[in-house]
Amino acid sequence: MEFEGTAVTKVSGWRWFLLALQHFVAMFGATVLVPLITGLDPLVALLTAGIGTLIFHFVTGGIVPVFLGSSFAFIAPVLAVKEMYGNLAYATGGIFVAGLFYVLYAVIVKIVGPEKIKKLLPPVVTGGMIMVIGLTLSPVAIRMASKDWPLAIVVIATVVFVATMTRGFFSMIPVITGVIVGYVIGLVMGKIDTTAILNTPLFSVPKVMLPKFDYGAIFMVVPVTLATFMEHLGDITTNGAVVGKNFFDKPGLHRTLLGDGLATAVAGLLGGPANTTYSENTGVLALTRVYDPSVLRGAALVAIFAAFVSKFGAILQTIPEAVMGGVSLILFGMITSVGVRTMVNARVDFSKPRNLMIAALMLTTGIGGAVLKVGRIELKGIGLAALVGIALNLILPKRD
Repeated sequence: MEFEGTAVTKVSGWRWFLLALQHFVAMFGATVLVPLITGLDPLVALLTAGIGTLIFHFVTGGIVPVFLGSSFAFIAPVLAVKEMYGNLAYATGGIFVAGLFYVLYAVIVKIVGPEKIKKLLPPVVTGGMIMVIGLTLSPVAIRMASKDWPLAIVVIATVVFVATMTRGFFSMIPVITGVIVGYVIGLVMGKIDTTAILNTPLFSVPKVMLPKFDYGAIFMVVPVTLATFMEHLGDITTNGAVVGKNFFDKPGLHRTLLGDGLATAVAGLLGGPANTTYSENTGVLALTRVYDPSVLRGAALVAIFAAFVSKFGAILQTIPEAVMGGVSLILFGMITSVGVRTMVNARVDFSKPRNLMIAALMLTTGIGGAVLKVGRIELKGIGLAALVGIALNLILPKRD
């Protein structure tokens, strides 16, 4: 549904509902994909995304039109904690603490201002961290797709076709289209057992999971917040540019960070994935030119309602692993590409040895399997890459 002419700041009635439903569709694919990859409950993810969005709007005074959904940046550490501890509750414990770190960042930003924080995390560091996230996840996608390569290739081809060859709203949902096509083919070929769907009641309360805490798991998850902090800056900047407002001034970056952090902490408490502001929904804002924040709150209510439709959750749980693998191959590669784009847009000069050394050491230590252990605390992957990048950025001299 597209509105021509002047941007709309307030809608009601059936238009409000349709726009809210469209925002729900835009966030749905990515939000449920994260728990399906990590093993968390997709219905809990929908619940915490809806609750988190309402928390964000409350903290920011209801003037920032954003939706908070599952963060892809946390997939790698969650899978690492799952492998090490054999219990996802320790991963959600790390997510809860990560949310508290957002709160800490909000306090720091309020005191010193966002510009000084940006200097600590220049594009060569944040871009490197984002690349490490995507490249670290790529073997996971290959492993999932290898369960049934023909089915995974069909999904990949569908996503690529929809993303590159279609126009309008349909072109905005290539991921969910690919999953639907893969699921239908899986059904036709008899690769999906529908017994669980038939035996599941239509409605039930989402199965929340209380977190567990361990220093090792926490230090595997929390460093990712350094990358998502910069991602948050970019998302709020983009959202403000689309709407035509400076949200850094009002309600203030410290408030948007606080809302994001509290939403993530609540998600960790209930057993859901970490939350983040969604660029998918900012894209819908640009498409429809309807900037009414209440529409996003309506999408949050739809997500909360969907979380109680247990038969819907059963369908999600029966999606073949190869289907998720095909989608993940593209998405994880796109995460890596976003890291490259971050450096390109900032015009990072790799003719300077300083930038070259920072990026090189971040990539090799982050992807190569290096591990730094201090007692029970273990840093590897994105956490180690972040530490290396920040340390080198502070130590190496800056020369023209």
